Amino acid sequence: MIERITFATEDGRTASGVLGAPGGDQPAGAVVLLQEWWGVNAHIASLVERLAAAGFLVLAPDLYEGRIATDAATASAYMTELKWPRAFEIVKGAAATLRAHPRCNGKLGVTGFCMGGAGALLAAATLAGFDAAVAFYGVPPAELTDWSTAETPPLQAHFSASDPWARVSRAEEIGAALKARGRGFELFVYEAEHAFVNDTRPEVYSPADAMLAWSRMVGFFHQHLR
Repeated sequence: MIERITFATEDGRTASGVLGAPGGDQPAGAVVLLQEWWGVNAHIASLVERLAAAGFLVLAPDLYEGRIATDAATASAYMTELKWPRAFEIVKGAAATLRAHPRCNGKLGVTGFCMGGAGALLAAATLAGFDAAVAFYGVPPAELTDWSTAETPPLQAHFSASDPWARVSRAEEIGAALKARGRGFELFVYEAEHAFVNDTRPEVYSPADAMLAWSRMVGFFHQHLR
């Protein structure tokens, strides 16, 4: 079961998002799920529902604050217009909301797809309190963090071999910088298109790769969020 909720942010404002909880009443690991450039649409809601069914408490905060794009030009404009300081206030508010939830076991992860994948990496590198992070085909701009000093939790990344935007070479650079300091980093590369997990886009969706990547993420979170 998923629901739309409103929560407070540290800047004195409010935000909203889609919350999903696993069945039963046992404590569970919690995950902040960051959206693609389209917004918190039906696809993102379905990912919240799937991750909750896998045993996690999940919240997808709405970084666009109510806006949803249905074409690439609008999505690109929304992503370009996004104010990341405000977006990270929303992410921090989502994290605090999950930690305070009666079902949370105290462990917190972050994941994201496309734009949200870049956000997940950036959150793991710059925000305290995450116990694991999983990024799907997204890389933040190099100038936003120093991976040679970032105090990251264990990271897992899923990339397309042919992606012209989220390049495998950039993920490898991040991984090398982290591994040089003993930080955990796993990189999986797939012979698929960018956004290959998005089952609402038949032109890029790769069912086998999506299933494999999803199972790897779920296993990783079960390992680190218990």
